[in-house]
Amino acid sequence: MLDIRLFREKPEELKIALETRNGFFPVEDIIGLDSRRREILTRTDELRSERNQGSREIAELRKKGEDATELMEQMRITGEEIRENDEQLAELEGRIQSLLLEIPNLPHDSVPVGADESFNKVVRSWGEPPVFDFEPLPHWDIGESLGIMDFERGVRLAESRFTVLKGAGARLERALINFMLDIHTREHSFVEVQPPFLVNSDTMKGTGQLPKFAEDLYSCSSDDLWMIPTAEVPLTNLHRGEIIPEEELPLYLTAYTPCFRREAGSHGRDVRGMLRQHQFDKVELVKICSPESSYGELESLTTSAEEILKRLELPFRTVLLSTGDMGFAASKTYDIEVWLPSQEKYREISSCSNCEDFQARRMNTRYRPKGGGKVQFVHTLNGSGIAVGRCLIAILENYQNRDGTVSLPKAIVPYMDGVEVIGERPIP
Repeated sequence: MLDIRLFREKPEELKIALETRNGFFPVEDIIGLDSRRREILTRTDELRSERNQGSREIAELRKKGEDATELMEQMRITGEEIRENDEQLAELEGRIQSLLLEIPNLPHDSVPVGADESFNKVVRSWGEPPVFDFEPLPHWDIGESLGIMDFERGVRLAESRFTVLKGAGARLERALINFMLDIHTREHSFVEVQPPFLVNSDTMKGTGQLPKFAEDLYSCSSDDLWMIPTAEVPLTNLHRGEIIPEEELPLYLTAYTPCFRREAGSHGRDVRGMLRQHQFDKVELVKICSPESSYGELESLTTSAEEILKRLELPFRTVLLSTGDMGFAASKTYDIEVWLPSQEKYREISSCSNCEDFQARRMNTRYRPKGGGKVQFVHTLNGSGIAVGRCLIAILENYQNRDGTVSLPKAIVPYMDGVEVIGERPIP
């Protein structure tokens, strides 16, 4: 959520910044409602002052034994006007807050201005795409031929965009989860958390999923509970409503969770395979820090996610997203894209963002400076560290062999009980 003072003090700058975010946003409506709210608030303060003065005068009249009927009637009318104003203020505040929840974050000055992904900027690449002496297969053909992916039964059990992993496929998914968590906790100083996979509406609002993206979420209709689309949601909300001593910052949190998304609006995109699923596994990274350190933390967060792909020796590139391609809550985002031979292109496997104080304002998460003084909002950052299913896909496609087997990256072999190739022998 943006600071309401921006609408009061820098309306033109705000409009220019929001024009780069691809959408119509009710800036003028918020300014008008806020102006009306402040007018009523000023009048209400004056009325309360008049009522206090009137109460003192009534007391003096009674003390002197004089008639206070007329003044008491005036105070009754004043009290009624105060009550009506309070009702209007509550209504206006609700409307303002509702509109503010629909406004995206403002882009950082370093973000490329552009309408879509064509304006994104590649900032670095790592590794070389493999060269095959045969026609490489897509992961769905590899997975089905090895008997480790079952798309038909996934549809039978649920619907399209659900997949059953079996044998070495299920084992590799679990191995990757443990591998990622070990790297982030042992080497990158993240604290592992096991959060709920269902959260309430306030939690969803805190990180910006509600109300704007309700159609992309799964809800439990009989309860105020939503299935998380990412572990960012519970991790970032862990300190909602709290004031954190600055000495405890930064906080580094990581979690493995399944993630659930309707993928509304993605009809016809990535229909085959398990690149775009309604349920998928992900290891998430979240940082909560002071404003002064947040952009340095974004660089190190992105480096932590990149390190997973380097250890697995998977070619990737890191892309700085443009203003029109960034997510709703982000001020700056790096996407990490892994090479997929079957598509001959890089595809997103991690997205690392600095949300500055946008989420903190929604959650009312603040910190108390070391030297004292006024409490301030924290900055929050999040990133995939990384998407497990897409990592599995990338391994199958980049490490496939002519005979239909799949070699495994050296770093993951210890997590597979020493198995180096999928397809040569059963996985224990």
